[in-house]
Amino acid sequence: MTKLFGNLHLVLLVGLVLAIAVIVGFGPEVPVTVSSIFRWFHVFFGITWIGLLYYLNFVQVPTMPSIPAEQKGAITGFIAPKVFFYFRYAALLTVLTGLVIAIDAGYAHQAFTFGGNRHVKLIGVGMYLALVMAFNVWFIIWPAQKKILGIVEASAEEKAAAAPRALIASRLNTLLSLPMLYCMVSANLG
Repeated sequence: MTKLFGNLHLVLLVGLVLAIAVIVGFGPEVPVTVSSIFRWFHVFFGITWIGLLYYLNFVQVPTMPSIPAEQKGAITGFIAPKVFFYFRYAALLTVLTGLVIAIDAGYAHQAFTFGGNRHVKLIGVGMYLALVMAFNVWFIIWPAQKKILGIVEASAEEKAAAAPRALIASRLNTLLSLPMLYCMVSANLG
């Protein structure tokens, strides 16, 4: 058991095999489509993205001031770069899989133009919120964090200026995540 649970890649592989077994087990009763597979990935990447957003805002950022200076390097040098890797790619893959679902289901144009029924309009609002959030991740938070974490060269002044930009964008994403999650969940209830 330790060998299995001590290896994240093996756990993910076994989880994938179990998911395939569930898919095959329900076979004809629940058809497997492009949309259903991408919806599954969309939920997985979305949970990863928003989970890391909440980890950063609820745990890491508020805790950093209380960590002794000699221990901060463990966070900034090892944990945070890995968190931001998964954070930004989960954001990207959440958006891409969501777009595939909307295109495959035929409502992408209506969602982006707020046409169609209330459910499509609601998913459109959620899509725009997610796009703003993904933009913040890739073009505000990540460039600022690269300076803050020392991944790219930056003066002390540049790092100091980057910190509030990253915080505001991250907190904006936390704020937007609440209506975005409502839109995504509620649009699929009807």
